[in-house]
Amino acid sequence: MNNPLRISLILLAFLAGLLVSLGVILIGSGRVLAPSGPQAAAIGGPFRLTDQNGRTVTEQDLNGHPSLVFFGFTHCPDVCPTTLFDISEVMRALGGDADRAHAVFITVDPERDTQSVLKDYLSSFDPHLSGLTGDLTSITAVAKEYRVYFKKVPLDDGGYTMDHTAIVYLMDKEGRFVSPFSLKRTPDAAAADLRRYL
Repeated sequence: MNNPLRISLILLAFLAGLLVSLGVILIGSGRVLAPSGPQAAAIGGPFRLTDQNGRTVTEQDLNGHPSLVFFGFTHCPDVCPTTLFDISEVMRALGGDADRAHAVFITVDPERDTQSVLKDYLSSFDPHLSGLTGDLTSITAVAKEYRVYFKKVPLDDGGYTMDHTAIVYLMDKEGRFVSPFSLKRTPDAAAADLRRYL
């Protein structure tokens, strides 16, 4: 192989390597979105449930505003009331901007969490919080849309409790999942984060 051809091939290989490296750097820095393949699971989707006031609510009703969505149940002894209290504090910290965001509590225990039970339960929290219930089929469907696990667990006294995913989902104005929303910070810091999506 003559020298000019060899030098050209080496130069081309170097440039190709440089372009690949530059692409990796741009994707890693977030300046270029990495392609999302079929392995990227979507979170959220269509649902039709009833709120604590008897109003039918669908995913379309949440569009136009960011939403904090949490799955739980009213007989939950600790995680659910603590989470709802923390969400209430975030809504309070938003001040007047709270009207431009949604906070949604979806029960995983529709057998006990009727519309009236949810209404009574949520009266202890921020008035911006909506509680949603429905039949078991509807609750199972929306839980599947959000990749939420829940299971009825019998207790020794004949009653039961519920195991469930305890994540607060931040959804944007178009109903797309943004990220889990951390409540392990001050209400003002969490409100400032949520305010970015208003």
